[in-house]
Amino acid sequence: MPTEKDPYRILVVSKFEKMAELLNETFTNDQFTPIVSVSTMGEAKRLLVSTHFDIIIINTPLEDEFGIQSAIDISMQHNVGILLLVKNDMYEQVSYKVEDSGIITLPKPTSRQSVYNAVKMLSAMQVKIRTMEKEAIDLKGKMDEIRIINRAKWILVDQLKMSEPEAHRYIEKQAMDRCVKKKEIAENIIRTYDH
Repeated sequence: MPTEKDPYRILVVSKFEKMAELLNETFTNDQFTPIVSVSTMGEAKRLLVSTHFDIIIINTPLEDEFGIQSAIDISMQHNVGILLLVKNDMYEQVSYKVEDSGIITLPKPTSRQSVYNAVKMLSAMQVKIRTMEKEAIDLKGKMDEIRIINRAKWILVDQLKMSEPEAHRYIEKQAMDRCVKKKEIAENIIRTYDH
């Protein structure tokens, strides 16, 4: 039985309101909600400052700019899936320009099914990105812990003239005896001896 998924927040940037209406009709389930629509890239950028979106659909050209360079800039600043809709005669050129930024391009006119498939592909990529972000945060935490423990060990070596293995065992034993993490013992050592 499938588990309940967090919904994907979609931002539509299009000078035509009909585009947002079409997407609301296409994505009728709760997996893609809410769908927010703006007509200019300026509005989109202001919204991105305060609101997280998982997927951005840009229907070019926009009222205030074409939208390609801003799509590239947004992809570099935010972990968001971007779908760019461009006229068929520009598709190859635009696709080539944006593909290294992880942006998916579809030629216009396009079918509702193609847009749906592209958004599903972007949502699958977002799941992978979320997983990788979590792993990166966990890894950073572990690296910080190792750095702090090593710093404490070298303080014990320097201040208390322990050997490196003795300092390591000392931190481990203190952590076990006090039922706390080695990082906490290491931080206490650093506070005590590192002036």
